[in-house]
Amino acid sequence: MGTGRRWYPSILPLVTHPVPEVRNTLAWLMGQDAKQAEFHQALTVLVKDANPLVRRNAALALVRFADAQGRPELLDMLRPFTVTSPNAGVLRYRLKEDDSVDTGTLLARIETGAAEPVEVRSLLPGFVSEKLVQDGTTVTEGQNILVLAPSDAQVWEALRGLYLVGQTEDLETIQTFTGKSAHFGERTRQQARFTIEAIKKRSSGV
Repeated sequence: MGTGRRWYPSILPLVTHPVPEVRNTLAWLMGQDAKQAEFHQALTVLVKDANPLVRRNAALALVRFADAQGRPELLDMLRPFTVTSPNAGVLRYRLKEDDSVDTGTLLARIETGAAEPVEVRSLLPGFVSEKLVQDGTTVTEGQNILVLAPSDAQVWEALRGLYLVGQTEDLETIQTFTGKSAHFGERTRQQARFTIEAIKKRSSGV
């Protein structure tokens, strides 16, 4: 084994690590060596992870193994993500619509009557697309409170994956990223066009 490969047996058990950031890093790392069958198998587990960022990195990694199992997750990377309230209480937003969001960004607080309010932090990068309830509203646990649109980087990565594993029924979704937008750059629009062309060629057998 090379210098890095000698650590492979010790990282495989991290698939079930309780910290999402560890599993997320693991998914990315396993995608760097597409010759390892053990990594391929582990990624098929991580692509079903409870954390959306872990699932997405696993889906991108699976593409390197020429495995399309993560295709539904790649498509989800192109769609809005709905944030739910982790507790019942009074909702206090911390951001405005159209604000940019990174993983871990504080989106809102839920005042539950306890000394400290419950924080609602973003699981994914993106931007605030829509607030589903008014600030100061009493919400229930699990209630939809906010919609996040995907980040430019996430869309670009998903389109790169779909370039290789996308299918004709994905074209309508991908087409929406070919037009000009304040949130998506020319690189992403160009990748959308490349991806559409690649899928059409595959479907026609060219």
